[in-house]
Amino acid sequence: MDSLTQIVLGAAVGEVVLGRKVGNKAMLYGAIAGTIPDLDTFASHFTDVVTAIEIHRGFSHSILFSIIFAPLFGMLISLWEKSASWREWSWLMFWGLFTHPLLDSFTTWGTQLFWPFDIELAFKSIFVIDPLYTLPFLIFLILAMRQKKDSPRRSRYVNLGLLVSTSYLFLALCLKAYTFTIFKSSLDQQGIFYSDMETKPSPFNTILWTANVETEEDFLIGSYSLLDSEKLVRFKAFPKNHHYLGRLIEDPEIQRLIDISNGWFVITEKDGNLYFNDLRFGQQNPYAENSPFTFSYKLEVENGMVTVEEVEKRPENAKQILLDLWNRIKGNPSAPDRNI
Repeated sequence: MDSLTQIVLGAAVGEVVLGRKVGNKAMLYGAIAGTIPDLDTFASHFTDVVTAIEIHRGFSHSILFSIIFAPLFGMLISLWEKSASWREWSWLMFWGLFTHPLLDSFTTWGTQLFWPFDIELAFKSIFVIDPLYTLPFLIFLILAMRQKKDSPRRSRYVNLGLLVSTSYLFLALCLKAYTFTIFKSSLDQQGIFYSDMETKPSPFNTILWTANVETEEDFLIGSYSLLDSEKLVRFKAFPKNHHYLGRLIEDPEIQRLIDISNGWFVITEKDGNLYFNDLRFGQQNPYAENSPFTFSYKLEVENGMVTVEEVEKRPENAKQILLDLWNRIKGNPSAPDRNI
């Protein structure tokens, strides 16, 4: 999830653990704990593109990381904060660190909660930024901060924030299950044979959902809004073009990218260059023609070796993207999903 959401969750957890004893300091250190796992993003400044992707949401997002570093952070805090013991600060830090990847596991990217075991946990039921999750939670947290540390209203507000946010996560899982049946029914009605399907919410909401579908030659992408007047989903087809890679598909860098994308990728060619496109995150604007993929990597080949360069995201008309998204959420019948 985004940094603000993780700060809010960490602060709320800190309050639950130590708020009655140390007041707003519990929220402060909980918020800090909630941001620490995402410091792994700085790896991109010191290593290559593929390694940086592998590091993100890896070790720092694992239970092991929380267990190892919570006592260390707790010890550091206890050196200057005498209002609670080392054990209490360690306990606060553990829950702040641990709930961060736990929340991330509901996103499309997921997390390696059980690192070093190769088990990816990704429920794909909430977008990385969702105001309906974050804003009510933030409001309850602000209300709690304004209360004295021994006020019963303080814990009541925080508990309400946790209840509302957790209920929203559960609702998102239910909506995912419901929309999955819509996508499956649409594929069956159109006689489309497929080997795999993944569904996820579109940006900033859980009303509009997207399905990635794998067939023998293509990947299909379709969208369904809970406000759509009909339940028959039309799909866009994206040729896999995996054969463009030729023998390059055996290259270690390519194999790492394939593992990262879980096999959901298409290869495109432009001006004699090959591009690896991670299909899990779709196009920057899926409701406009020829919009670039959100995550695309240029494959440079020199002396038989492949190097990977992430394509810089092209400046888009953000206002138009949001407008197209909003129209599609409303069940816009003119949304440009094309029947294959």
